[in-house]
Amino acid sequence: MARPHDTRRRASARARTSVLAAALALTLGAGTALASDTLPWPGESAVGANQPYQHGYSSTDLLRWNPADDTDAELLRAKVPLQSRIAPNAKTQRNPALPADTQQLTLAGDYGNAFFESHPYTNEFSQYLFNYWQYSDVYASWHGMPTEGVPVNYYDPNLDWKEKWFEFGAVNLPNPGYTNAAHANGVRSLGCIFFSPNDRGDQTYSELLVRDADGGFPAAAKLVEVAKYYGFDGYFFNQEDSVAPADIPAFKQFLKQLRDGGMYVQWYDSIDNSTGRVSYQNEFNSVNAPFVRDKAAGDVSDSVFLNYWWDKSKLTRSKSYAESLGLDPRKSVFAGVEAGMYQFDQPYNLDNNLGADGSPMNAIATLGADFVSSDYANKTDDKAQSTVFDRERRWWTGSSQGSTTPEGSWKGMSKYIAERSVIKGSTFATSFNTGHGLSTWSDGKLSNDAEWGNINLQDIPVTWQWWIDAASSPLKADFDYGPEYTPAGRFSYQKIGAYNGGSSLVLSGKLDSDNTVRLYKTDLSVKAESTLSLTYNKPSADDDSQLRLALVLASDPDKVVQVPLSGTGRRTDGWSTVSADLSDYAGERIASLGLVVAAGAQPIENYQVNLGALALHDGVDRTPAKPEKLRIDQLLPDSDELFLSWQRSDYDTVRRYDVYLDDTYLGGIYDDVYYVKRFTATSGKLKLVAVGPDGSRSKPATVSFDLSTAPSGVTAKAAADGTLKAAWTPRQTGQPLTVEVRGLDSSKPFTKKVTVPGKQTGTTLTGVPVNGDEYLLTVKTEDGTATGVRGTFADTEVGAYPASAVKIAGNTFTFSRPTLPDWHTLTVLEDGQPKSFATTYGSGSKPYIVRGRTTRAAMTVTMSSSTSKVVAVLEDYAGNKVSTVLRGS
Repeated sequence: MARPHDTRRRASARARTSVLAAALALTLGAGTALASDTLPWPGESAVGANQPYQHGYSSTDLLRWNPADDTDAELLRAKVPLQSRIAPNAKTQRNPALPADTQQLTLAGDYGNAFFESHPYTNEFSQYLFNYWQYSDVYASWHGMPTEGVPVNYYDPNLDWKEKWFEFGAVNLPNPGYTNAAHANGVRSLGCIFFSPNDRGDQTYSELLVRDADGGFPAAAKLVEVAKYYGFDGYFFNQEDSVAPADIPAFKQFLKQLRDGGMYVQWYDSIDNSTGRVSYQNEFNSVNAPFVRDKAAGDVSDSVFLNYWWDKSKLTRSKSYAESLGLDPRKSVFAGVEAGMYQFDQPYNLDNNLGADGSPMNAIATLGADFVSSDYANKTDDKAQSTVFDRERRWWTGSSQGSTTPEGSWKGMSKYIAERSVIKGSTFATSFNTGHGLSTWSDGKLSNDAEWGNINLQDIPVTWQWWIDAASSPLKADFDYGPEYTPAGRFSYQKIGAYNGGSSLVLSGKLDSDNTVRLYKTDLSVKAESTLSLTYNKPSADDDSQLRLALVLASDPDKVVQVPLSGTGRRTDGWSTVSADLSDYAGERIASLGLVVAAGAQPIENYQVNLGALALHDGVDRTPAKPEKLRIDQLLPDSDELFLSWQRSDYDTVRRYDVYLDDTYLGGIYDDVYYVKRFTATSGKLKLVAVGPDGSRSKPATVSFDLSTAPSGVTAKAAADGTLKAAWTPRQTGQPLTVEVRGLDSSKPFTKKVTVPGKQTGTTLTGVPVNGDEYLLTVKTEDGTATGVRGTFADTEVGAYPASAVKIAGNTFTFSRPTLPDWHTLTVLEDGQPKSFATTYGSGSKPYIVRGRTTRAAMTVTMSSSTSKVVAVLEDYAGNKVSTVLRGS
């Protein structure tokens, strides 16, 4: 976007091979300064051998897309439906004068901008976790992803960013964990489509514009299908390569087909509507407006992301021009801010987007707001995460400590964007989980001491970080991640951890006046049987303070109604729960929910209270039913991995599922599948608990396993002759063993099963595929636990490069990219000598076309002789080769 693209700024990737992990051990240590380009995580945080991860798509990949072809597809779907937000209520805003209709788009990396390791969740506390959904309307994941099938060992993290010798997809999907979190907060989630001469090699927009017999665009239809399958809402289109003028009408029809298919589409300010050349207008005008609202085609996209070099006059003109077209500039024209490049020292002053009345004229977009983590030198150090949290708080509120006074010239997004909320209905529950932790607690007891990162588990964030009203000495607020956490230096509280999950909200300091702590913007209806419960832990000494609920009712938004919680000045022995009867307010609507920490008669030094859970109940039993059909799909002892599935209930009745091994918490998600890394148990009972919207918990569904009687040391090796040798050590010899190999590409189903005597230690299966697909091999007794291993069939198959893919005009040959899924290079031989092909970023020439790195211009070659023999040799990732004679004999 008018700057080098995402392949230069990569965040956390993870090692998938022992060779890579060993190399990383030499270069990545705790606390290493790794600004901009984070290496894969080593050690316990390294990627699992079969951990599901996303990949990118070229246009040819897109056209043949079928989820059945992708082993990981089902585990990469977002299942949380997009929630509706409550109506604006200016009187409960931090700034009542701020209009609530100014939209904001956040275009940023998710967990860490990984190449091969874009996972929905994993076991790393210090990966980036976005916590300010209340100020955003659209979130688009900004990073590059290799296309499917690229071997992970093609990535050398020690090379310069221009030396990534593999293909990145022009289409990149949003992380499903982030989509789930976005949807839970009423935020749209977008994928990105990106074309530029360097960053995507020979991939070009024109491949998307191919029409079918009915005049439609198959690629647009596939993009809609992909988004609906994976559960996201549309696309950010970043076209930074010239468009042929003749293609512009078709391009708009393509965008319109996306929009007509239910997609939200945002266009980047990059193309001149008349010439098709790359031209950044930095304002909304007649040059770029037709890519949003076109006189002939109508509405072709929903909004535009203006390039950054705007000023007051440009934004004023943008507002006027949008209104002249009948568009709402606060929803359709986004003034772009280059967050990642300039960070807190912005050359762009968003005050220039304020009109004469002090209100924003246009919407606002940011690129790279994840710089708060990705460009922090100690971002991989767990002990330094409080600085990341402070940096992010400063970006969104103007102050790292959450005060109303900005630090420096950057005033924070909350000055321009009113806070939003989805908290409505008659129930609500939170455990103040931010989506990661250094440990996990269940009902106040330590359940798992391993660190984790899973934005699927993030509660609705506290609306205001922070809004604490006090006559003097306001308490300081922080998220407490437990004894292993290193808070910012301004804190001295006792580290307790969470009640449920990975964090609690701690209030600490000198208490010498009442503190009104605003927590959540809401539209909650109070019933005759409504109660509000607070679970808290007060490690500081007994005193005469008191906790009180702070309710702002919609009927009187200027008043804070205080509901006392008796006995809350006493020191607790661990976690304690108090409940308040709200029947006196039946029929009212709670517009803001918070807490008052009422001071005593004398100042209280070193006051501390941790908030562990807050829940509104309406008197109706909303406990979810016990989950059904829990099963172990794959148990892989050799790689310490577990895959589970169950039957999912509606989101209105179940907000997430929690997975336990006996009493040890393994993770959670709203889904019907789950992957567990570092699963080393040999026996036990797996439990699945459904959690309702009011925090109620179902009875657990269970499934037991026992590896002590199961075959151990299972191995498998596939050969090019179509055989697969399986071996194991039997432990229960009284029963026959069933050996089954199953292809994991369901579009090409293959299963073979044999039964062997219980004492047998191995067998050879014949007639298995030789197409390079992944497989699962399991060995089990009739009533025992199945143990398995995953592998890849031998790959002896490669398709030929079709002669029809080359356009020949006299002695000039123009090659198109092969449509095969796993090709790697295409060597063009003229009389046996290879032709030379230039690569992107001016990285030198290669004696072959290399997938993803050969320039589009280089794909056109003039032969030395008009009578020479020309042969194309296609090689796939497995090293298989096939030749096609293009000319001569």
